[in-house]
Amino acid sequence: MAVDAISLEVFKNLFAAVAEEMGVALQRASFSPNIRERLDFSCAVFDAEARMIAQAAHIPVHLGSMPASVASAVAEFDEFFPGDVVVLNDPYHGGTHLPDITMISPVFAGGDLSYFVASRAHHADVGGMSPGSSPLSTELYQEGIIIPPLKLRLSGWMNEGAMALIVGNSRNPQERVGDLEAQLAAHRIGESRLLDIMIGHGVETTAEHAAALLAYSRRMTEAIIAGIPDGVYRYRDAMEGDGQREYEIPIQVAIEVRGEEMTVDFAGSAPQTPGNVNAVPAIVRSATWYCVRLLAADDVPVNHGCFEPVRVIAPEGSVLNARFPAAVVLGNTETSQRVVDTVLGALAQALPELAPAASQGTMNNFTVGGFAGDRQFVYYETLGGGHGGSSRGDGLSGRHCHMSNTLNTPVEALEYSLPMRARRYHLREGSGGAGAQRGGDGIEREYEMLAPTTVTINAERRLRPPYGLQGGAPGERGVNVLVRAGRAEVVSGKHTAQLEAGDRVIIKTPGGGGWGKSSADA
Repeated sequence: MAVDAISLEVFKNLFAAVAEEMGVALQRASFSPNIRERLDFSCAVFDAEARMIAQAAHIPVHLGSMPASVASAVAEFDEFFPGDVVVLNDPYHGGTHLPDITMISPVFAGGDLSYFVASRAHHADVGGMSPGSSPLSTELYQEGIIIPPLKLRLSGWMNEGAMALIVGNSRNPQERVGDLEAQLAAHRIGESRLLDIMIGHGVETTAEHAAALLAYSRRMTEAIIAGIPDGVYRYRDAMEGDGQREYEIPIQVAIEVRGEEMTVDFAGSAPQTPGNVNAVPAIVRSATWYCVRLLAADDVPVNHGCFEPVRVIAPEGSVLNARFPAAVVLGNTETSQRVVDTVLGALAQALPELAPAASQGTMNNFTVGGFAGDRQFVYYETLGGGHGGSSRGDGLSGRHCHMSNTLNTPVEALEYSLPMRARRYHLREGSGGAGAQRGGDGIEREYEMLAPTTVTINAERRLRPPYGLQGGAPGERGVNVLVRAGRAEVVSGKHTAQLEAGDRVIIKTPGGGGWGKSSADA
């Protein structure tokens, strides 16, 4: 069967359907609200050389960085067998941060290793110094159990000792078992569907179309880059602190475009920090590739081919390429968002009519944990905010943005699962920046604790507002408020507190920046 436009489209959707069905299985089988309700997981298909072929429309920060996990697994083991499943979360061996547990399974055809299927899910707790495994840490060891690439299943047999070790380090072991088993179930689905494709279309034909898809995506990405005027474009933004203190942590980029190739150099960014906002290179590459993908007018299949024309440089020892054992839990969630803001800020100079103003620029990480009677509970969620306005229209309100693509947790699910009550949950009207195209509004969410609870907030854009573009105004900054014994206190973007029953937490998320001068300013 020759590869042509029609057959390529068919196989593009066949491979994507494998990842999508894996995601449906993972969601339905999972136990935690974070995976079942918020869909904080991702699934993808890789070839035998660890090149991503297809992904489901899940979490951008996961999918752009998952190739590093698969490559790490392939490098670790000389041989794979049918029924093997590798598990890992070590950020310095292909992971992103410790709560994101990745699984990789080989798929064989005729005795030959042909593909891998992979999933990554954010587990609500994997140990560490505070419930939810997103602490104000100063080293990786404080953030939870570190899982190097190891085989959780060997030729179909469960490595019971490894499973017990992982689960035993969680504050909610029953939930961890359920979510890990859900990932394993998703992998069985993925393996089965890939085998069906190879049986139905032939092993060689399937492989030919996988390779053709990579080449097709590369050509489309090269065309995107070729549409950017040659030159060097620079931008500088900053993080607001590392959980140890509030101070400016610069993120700086120089984007050089030459024909069909792009080099994105983050030289000049801050040295790695004592606290938890450091990132590993997989995160920086993921955020950068995502920005380039945003420029596409057509639906470019996201796979290894997209990545090849874009070279990303993150100096070793910087906040974007930290050395072990630096704390990295917020590199995945907060620093990735600032990388996006910085890269888009540079691209706005080259493509002023295309690049949007800054979106909320944070995931507003909220973790809680404690005891309700003799039952231990733990929970993690992120909150949406305002999208930046653009030449195409106003920014969306109350939505996750950029490197986060999750849903909210419904109030009913929150209150059913946890000793908490949602007192308020509504749009933060007027928080979007003014402009010809307004920024979207943020969210206000108020929680009441019904039991003694440890609360940790890790958020950004509490000091530096999301920027506007082309004369648009910045969005409103976010605000974190604790109400204890009836007294309200505004706290910093990164804060841990012990709360009693009846105490409340109010999180007001940032609005997006405006784009263009408003009629009043014109």
